[in-house]
Amino acid sequence: MSQPARKNHDDSQGPGQRHLRAAEPARDAEPGSSVGKDQEASRHDVMGVGIDPLTMDQTVERLKSLMTDGGNHNHLSINAAKIVSARENPGKQEEFNAADVVSADGQAVVWASKLLGRPVPERVAGIDLMNRLVELSAQEGQRIYLLGARPEVLDAVAEDFTDRGANVVGHHDGYWHTQGMTDEDMAREIGALDIDILFVAVPSPMKEDFIYGQRDVMGVGVCVGVGGSFDVVAGQTKRAPELVQKVGMEWAFRLAMEPRRMFKRYAVGNAKFLWYLAKDRTRRGR
Repeated sequence: MSQPARKNHDDSQGPGQRHLRAAEPARDAEPGSSVGKDQEASRHDVMGVGIDPLTMDQTVERLKSLMTDGGNHNHLSINAAKIVSARENPGKQEEFNAADVVSADGQAVVWASKLLGRPVPERVAGIDLMNRLVELSAQEGQRIYLLGARPEVLDAVAEDFTDRGANVVGHHDGYWHTQGMTDEDMAREIGALDIDILFVAVPSPMKEDFIYGQRDVMGVGVCVGVGGSFDVVAGQTKRAPELVQKVGMEWAFRLAMEPRRMFKRYAVGNAKFLWYLAKDRTRRGR
């Protein structure tokens, strides 16, 4: 169910005072690439998906800037599974490349970018970016809406973010379809609240499809897909130790924690990712 949450800031000024822009025309593709010419920064095409070569700090600053320009934008965290999805589904490739900011969420994507000669500076993990944006809201008052997860998880996340000083103004669990709501119904409910930051914590591809399909209806400053991050904040699942994250083996930790759910994604998906990477690497070497 959708619920307003306690506000910590004066909503009459500052963040939240935005207006909806008209939908942008489709970006023209460069020869041999699905990445558009008119991206704000020069993207690095990694296996068909354009990735912004930004550090975490630069990503936060870019998103902060987008929140103030009166438009509605979205951020995409790209990992090996999404690269494979884009490779096998042109519609997904178009959807991913339409995002305003694209970050390398998986360490494998960072390594692939370097092997292909189009390096991105570092991994920008979705959960870490989420926490940085929560900090930003605590400092500057950006209006946050939380969408996704089970009701008890969502309540815990809303309480945690509010306790950290963030301006959480509403939330709804991830089961709106079973409550008689369409995606557009959900989007219109969010759009009525003049949101600066929307965190969407539902599984892929539902997460990306909802954001891509409804962002113009919602008129949100920045939509950010955060997957299972709410479960981590609520203490329902554990994140890999920092050392495991640094060596790029967080996927192995998650596979060990949830073997049935994650086997196909990692065992099959990672094999496909390596196959497509090898093909692109070979093609580049010709």
